[in-house]
Amino acid sequence: MHAVILAGGKGVRLRPYTTALPKPLVPIGDQHAILEIVLRQLSAAGFTSCTIAIGHLGHIIRAYVGSGSRWRLRIGYSTEESPLGTMGPLLTMRDRLPEHFLVMNGDILTDLDFADVLRAHQESRAPLTIATYPREVHIDFGVLTTEERRVVAFTEKPSVDYRVSMGVYGVSRETLTPYTPGLPLGFDELVLDLLKAGNPPHAYEFDGYWLDIGRPDDYDRANAEFTTHRSLLLKGA
Repeated sequence: MHAVILAGGKGVRLRPYTTALPKPLVPIGDQHAILEIVLRQLSAAGFTSCTIAIGHLGHIIRAYVGSGSRWRLRIGYSTEESPLGTMGPLLTMRDRLPEHFLVMNGDILTDLDFADVLRAHQESRAPLTIATYPREVHIDFGVLTTEERRVVAFTEKPSVDYRVSMGVYGVSRETLTPYTPGLPLGFDELVLDLLKAGNPPHAYEFDGYWLDIGRPDDYDRANAEFTTHRSLLLKGA
């Protein structure tokens, strides 16, 4: 089983923590980098190889991770010379990827079963599988529904339930065929293209632990919760 970790972003929203370190290497719990936790999880789940897409401060990631042998993984690298979006880096390595593989952001903490996501993707025969997580959004205002300048409905401070993308995907190499290597390709563009073509992605629903470390508040929460969730995140690793 093969995984691609997207680790080329500048981590602008997480500054100042990412001024000197790439976001996947910021420490969690004063002991582990985010990327180390992810690599340990992938190894424990049965993955044997991994490609890390690097860009900003990528040489530091190379120096830290090396060949991946300490996690019993064969790790290679793909360098992003200019921003290519979420899915664009996959195009430059397309010919080196297996028929089905896992793709994930390098800045998430979760106890998601990565191997099961890939298995579900293969079984679904869908072009793309998206791991999804429930989110509840509270609206702090009274919400009006209007038609032709008339108020036809009113709801006081409603809550809206969504399922959001976790930044973990099962991808089939064939799905990338229509796109040109070296050009940017966003996750949103890919999903909209698949929907337009009548070939919708498969949803993998997950309700466990998930934290996207995108902002300083998220990073502070991750550190505060790591002691409690350490055995959950590193079980079997």
